[in-house]
Amino acid sequence: MILVTGATGRIGSEAVRLLAGRDLPTRALVRDTSRVPKDGAWSGAEVAVGDFDRPHTLDEAMRGVGTLLLISPSLPGQEIAVIDSAARQGVQHIVKITNHKATPDSPVDRRRDHARIEAHLRASGLRYTLLGPNLLMQNLFAVAPMIKQTHGFVMSAGEGRFGMVDARDVSACAAAVAAAPAGHVGRTYLLTGPELVTYADVAAELTHALGQEIEYRRITPEQHREAMVQAGLPEPVAASNAQVFGLIAEGDAAWLSDDVASLTGTSPRGLRAFVTDHVDAFR
Repeated sequence: MILVTGATGRIGSEAVRLLAGRDLPTRALVRDTSRVPKDGAWSGAEVAVGDFDRPHTLDEAMRGVGTLLLISPSLPGQEIAVIDSAARQGVQHIVKITNHKATPDSPVDRRRDHARIEAHLRASGLRYTLLGPNLLMQNLFAVAPMIKQTHGFVMSAGEGRFGMVDARDVSACAAAVAAAPAGHVGRTYLLTGPELVTYADVAAELTHALGQEIEYRRITPEQHREAMVQAGLPEPVAASNAQVFGLIAEGDAAWLSDDVASLTGTSPRGLRAFVTDHVDAFR
């Protein structure tokens, strides 16, 4: 049995669909059953109701599970509780979605959090595989309302390039590893799209798809932090996001990998394919 946490999120939902579609025993962990797809996408998958902050619900969901696909907002206390539950219930392998630059001394708090979780995972003695994606293309949905209203978007990444990856390709990699984890023990895979792009490239692709000029408006990380706070984002989250975008401007995300193709046998989707598939979200 394969258990997928964060099953209603962008990566988890597609991973459940792919695993169940292969007729693999799959269980999706959800907090709210109303978010389970009604279109039959999860046909054949079990649904377990659980909460990261309620360990007994995790233990119930873990029963009979051999492989855990661990996807969450990556709060250390929560993910550590999941890992501990997996160890108690005899799970054999954990596939964790992590940050590509998780280190204990990172200037970015979320990367330090991932490093803490990874350290606990290694200390647990469980077999594991780590998947570290670059920026997710689906993050662009966050600026879709601004694009609709102003025909442009603000960003503080300057001319920094990044290997943006489609969440569907991350899901495909996660499903491939979870389906046959034995060959991936102790491995870390870095997941990217096929090309390095900038937010100017994003604006150009949206301009092409929408048939109207979409402007990339460059602002400083501090201005971006203030804008995110004004938009309702908690200050610590806004500060962390702005810090990451500032690092992108300095080249932090300018890297590519062939790991998507090696894991799935298929080349990753490029930015144009993503925009074409989701153009209505930006109209």
